[in-house]
Amino acid sequence: MANTEPETAPSLYQAREPIFPRRVSGKFRNLKWAIMIVTLGIYYVTPWIRWDRGPELPDQAVLIDLASRRFFFFWIEIWPHEFYFIAGLLVMAGLGLFLFTSAMGRVWCGYTCPQTVWTDLFMLVERWIEGDRNAQLRLHRQEKLDFRKARLRLTKWALWLLIGLGTGGAWVFYFADAPTLARDLVTLQAHPVAYITMLILTATTFVFGGFAREQICIYACPWPRIQAAMLDEDSLVVGYREWRGEPRGKHRKAEGAEELGDCIDCMACVNVCPMGIDIRDGQQMECITCALCIDACDEVMERIGKPRGLIDYMALTDEERERAGKPPKPVWKHIFRPRTVLYTTLWALVGIGLVVALFVRSDIGLTVAPVRNPIYVTMSDGAIRNTYDVRLRNKHGEARQIKLAVAGEPELFVQLEGTPYSSVSVPADSTSQQRVYVTAPAGSDAARADSIDIRLWIEDTANGDRAYKDTVFNGRGN
Repeated sequence: MANTEPETAPSLYQAREPIFPRRVSGKFRNLKWAIMIVTLGIYYVTPWIRWDRGPELPDQAVLIDLASRRFFFFWIEIWPHEFYFIAGLLVMAGLGLFLFTSAMGRVWCGYTCPQTVWTDLFMLVERWIEGDRNAQLRLHRQEKLDFRKARLRLTKWALWLLIGLGTGGAWVFYFADAPTLARDLVTLQAHPVAYITMLILTATTFVFGGFAREQICIYACPWPRIQAAMLDEDSLVVGYREWRGEPRGKHRKAEGAEELGDCIDCMACVNVCPMGIDIRDGQQMECITCALCIDACDEVMERIGKPRGLIDYMALTDEERERAGKPPKPVWKHIFRPRTVLYTTLWALVGIGLVVALFVRSDIGLTVAPVRNPIYVTMSDGAIRNTYDVRLRNKHGEARQIKLAVAGEPELFVQLEGTPYSSVSVPADSTSQQRVYVTAPAGSDAARADSIDIRLWIEDTANGDRAYKDTVFNGRGN
């Protein structure tokens, strides 16, 4: 009799299997520890570094001042009209990512990505409380929730929440004076936005670092799908020397054992992988090139008396050479090739351009907006006057006297609204809106012309610094 039961449709999404990586030691693991300490130290400590900015601003070395729309980085101050510096830094970050990926694969993902760094920290806490891989697996498979399991889980989650709270707290300190904001947060006097931001970042850090982990890298991050365009046959990526390791076996003294490869199929490389993949299956989208499998495999190779490097950083061109019995290319030949040289050149050019722009920029500036209603006014003596709204910018730490002048027509003269003088005081580290009148005497060429190009100049009377902005003077025409 035929089976008439309906077939179950296959699921489009595979349920997550929790990954419990085993503790491993080695040069790459030590490198990851060092990078984690440095990056987290920079993130948590930077807002507390003091820098004297005068009486009008917080004495903070790195500050994103949203109220004044400015960014401070030690002695560098970026104003809203200088957003090209931020754009340039983003371009440099993109080129740097392309450079490192084309040279050594996803080293950014494996070592310095915030998701990787915080996940490593959360895993460290998890091992400290629950034990290494086997102990975590036993606790995970234990269906009964007894006192010990509840205690371990609650302790672990409490520490994760404290790390998340510290993460969100450090972030908000970048946007205000850190000591002042810390006091306001403790006394519940801070702005609600600060508490909301901390709550969101605490929750996301807790979930992403504690539970989602590799799922963020696989499903949420677009870079695994883009990186293939950055790699070529000379890119150094973590790989398995299959021609040396296969066929796999336990290397027991038995018939045919001498024909086995170096891989003893101990699964050490799989057990330490934070992504839960088997590097022996070849390059995979999930691999973040963290190289922990190299440390694990090298440790096993040393124990069984085999050469290190069964799993190693290697390129496709090395595989072809090694299979033919030739030594691999020197590392520098993989790194220094036309693609990486091009990325490095572009990266350096953008950086040099930003540095030059930073040092040649003036500490005073202006923007000019002609008043168009009306475009000009005829005075009682027949003179023609144009009106401009000029915003003067003073980046100095003290007030400066700024003098205005006009070039383009010798008969034109400048007058500032509210004062008979052609100069005005601009407060320290701020901007000042000033209405400016430019007048052409009756019968002058400028008064009779339809329009002429002029240049408004400003000068710092203290040190002679100058800046200008081109605009147009409208006459009554013929």
